Amino acid sequence: MLQNGQKAATVTQDDDESDSITPGTDNRAADDETHGEPVAATDSGGDAESDELRPNQSSRGSREATAAGTAQSRRVSVSVRTLVVGALFAVLLGALGFVTWLYVGAKAEVGQNAMHAANTGHAEQVAIDYAVGAARIDIKDLNAWKINLVKGTTPELKEKLDKAASSMEQILVPLQWDSTAVSLAAKVRSNTNGVFVVDTFVGVNTKTVQTPEGLQSTATYSITIDSNRAWQISDVGGVGAVLNQK
Repeated sequence: MLQNGQKAATVTQDDDESDSITPGTDNRAADDETHGEPVAATDSGGDAESDELRPNQSSRGSREATAAGTAQSRRVSVSVRTLVVGALFAVLLGALGFVTWLYVGAKAEVGQNAMHAANTGHAEQVAIDYAVGAARIDIKDLNAWKINLVKGTTPELKEKLDKAASSMEQILVPLQWDSTAVSLAAKVRSNTNGVFVVDTFVGVNTKTVQTPEGLQSTATYSITIDSNRAWQISDVGGVGAVLNQK
């Protein structure tokens, strides 16, 4: 009996398990159907996530664009700054060159003026020294006068003056010529390529047998000096002027 009862119970239990299995199968089918919806939900979730990513990507693109714009503006700013600095540097160089040119020009002009003044002064000094020596005559020492007459002259002029001195000696000796001289002034009349023409003025006091008390006069000499030939005297005008004073 128990065995039959147990079998009956077992059969009943199996039936119950079969019944319970059937709903389980239905549940799995339902689960399968419901699992289809989560897939769709998952897809929509992916879209939502992609939608959420799009603002981030937009923000990133905006930041990149902003960074690119900033870098470009910096490059433009640097380029403009470089141009401005270069322009200022060029202006400074130009101004420096102009000032240097003015300085060099002014220095050269000052140097030329100083040299011109020095040469003019030297020519006037050479001329006045010669004029005083030529006007000073001591009848007792005519050789000294002859030396002064040709001193500092070119060989060509020296030859001419030696001949003139011999002729003048024939006049000086009979008159017992005695004269003293002092410099008065000398002035450059012209300067042509280093050849100076100088007008000199000498105060002369002359005594002769005709004027023993002495005669005061001013002798004028036109003296040509060639600076290209070691400042030698190449021509003299008015050497005989003193001899005409009686």
